[in-house]
Amino acid sequence: MNQGQPRFYLMRLLRPGLKFSQITRHTRCTQCLGSLHGKEWFIAVALPADELQVDGIQAFRVAGDCFIKLELGTWHAGPYFDGEEFIDFYNLELADTNITNHETIDLLQTHNLEFQIIP
Repeated sequence: MNQGQPRFYLMRLLRPGLKFSQITRHTRCTQCLGSLHGKEWFIAVALPADELQVDGIQAFRVAGDCFIKLELGTWHAGPYFDGEEFIDFYNLELADTNITNHETIDLLQTHNLEFQIIP
């Protein structure tokens, strides 16, 4: 809580599908995510590291009654889902996380990779 003003908010995501080619990390704060109404979703993660280990990316199914915490610097892509038109999510992070603490790698551009999560 000493890195800035925390922000707890709801976000509505429209069906993103299960493919991704970008992955992000936040090095100044952790982030917590969970879905409302018991909706299942997916997230891809890789261990915190200055250089992303592409072969370490793993996808996980998150039950609708779980709230997850991403450790500092965890590379992540998601939330992803396919069966619903939209899902509302809880999100806890710093108020300026997506402005001042947001590093994204375009995997298609840098590694010629696109991932497909297969449930």
